[in-house]
Amino acid sequence: MAQAEFRDELTTNEKLEELGRKQSSDSPTLCSESDPPDGGRLAWATAFGSFLIQFCGFGYLTSFGVYQDFYTRIYLTNELPSTISWIGALSSFLAASSTLISGLLYDRGWFYHLMIVGSSLQSLSLFALSFAKPGQFYTILVFQGVLSGFGMGLTYGPCMAVISQHFSKRRTLVMSVVASGSPLGAIIHPIMLNHLLNGTVGFARGVRVSAGFVSALLLIACLSMRTRALSTATANYSAVARKCSRDVPFILMTAGILLCQTGFFFPVFYLQLDSIKHGVDVHFSFYSLVIMNAACVIGRCTAGIIAAYTGLLNLVIASTAACGVLTISMIALSNISSVVVIGVTYGYVSGVYIAMLVPLVTMLTPNLSELGARMGICFAFTAFGALISGPISGALLSSQYKWLIPSLFSGSICLVGSLVLVVMRLVTYRQR
Repeated sequence: MAQAEFRDELTTNEKLEELGRKQSSDSPTLCSESDPPDGGRLAWATAFGSFLIQFCGFGYLTSFGVYQDFYTRIYLTNELPSTISWIGALSSFLAASSTLISGLLYDRGWFYHLMIVGSSLQSLSLFALSFAKPGQFYTILVFQGVLSGFGMGLTYGPCMAVISQHFSKRRTLVMSVVASGSPLGAIIHPIMLNHLLNGTVGFARGVRVSAGFVSALLLIACLSMRTRALSTATANYSAVARKCSRDVPFILMTAGILLCQTGFFFPVFYLQLDSIKHGVDVHFSFYSLVIMNAACVIGRCTAGIIAAYTGLLNLVIASTAACGVLTISMIALSNISSVVVIGVTYGYVSGVYIAMLVPLVTMLTPNLSELGARMGICFAFTAFGALISGPISGALLSSQYKWLIPSLFSGSICLVGSLVLVVMRLVTYRQR
């Protein structure tokens, strides 16, 4: 049954891509007229560069749990956890919503400009953060929340979309592998940050070391990535937006992801703090995010393989539902064993979910010359879920650290998002 469903989905994807080539035959597109080569030195170098962008972008952003814990206990003790979480939430929001700008510029052939400017902003924002003093909440918010988030947003969408210029049959698999750079970064960065911030190095020098490491990798990424052909097309957002407003599966997909994102970041931001507050050894708690993100790497790397058997839509629905259930299960966190179980399982299913987002948008984009614009529109809306996720959870958590209510809220809203994606699947197959 699963294989038959996969064959139907593969046939549909081929038809969608064929339709996209026909629709764009009269106007220039981002790719050359021939099909993507599905490999080659430039293709894999571009995939490696995109991997590094993910490693330094959302890989660093996903490590905000370390900063959340450090700011709450040491550096911003005069602020509530919900207030501090606005730093990571704003950064997540801008990183996703900025694709509304970067997607349009990517479709117009500004790929290299986006990579250079976005990488520079991210690097400079981290070096500037190192000069923030204890208690300077708004200084940290501007550098780490605004500038860093905007820089990540300029690079995130284009570095994923450019994969479609080099790969066709392997596109979902390569995108999932590239997306694994984010959780791999979220393994390395927390280890580094915990030892730097909580060790003898201190905040200022520790952040500078981290900034230097990120800057070097971003430079390598910019030198590695190439486009197959610069575009002379000018994707019209108003035209694409009109198409999207009449595309029911696209609307349902956006709504479902928005709800899932609202609950998604609770374990990412609060697992380490939750572990410490429940009496788990502090040194072990420092590795709770590492455990979660190690499992996330495996989830993202295997997502493309699993999707070949289960179908892309089925896998997205299953992973979002599992995320909701596991978030609710955080109310049972009490010892090292529970931290490991929750970290491993949530890390894996969340990795599968995130790895499938861009392939899902690609599947629902008949004309691939509009991929950047569609990604921008989708992520601009879903970014609001990332924006409110941490602050709402922090407000529900309160200064008394009542973990039951935020766990139930975040898990339940993620399950609702999964149900919306079920409706999207039914509508999609009815249209087919």
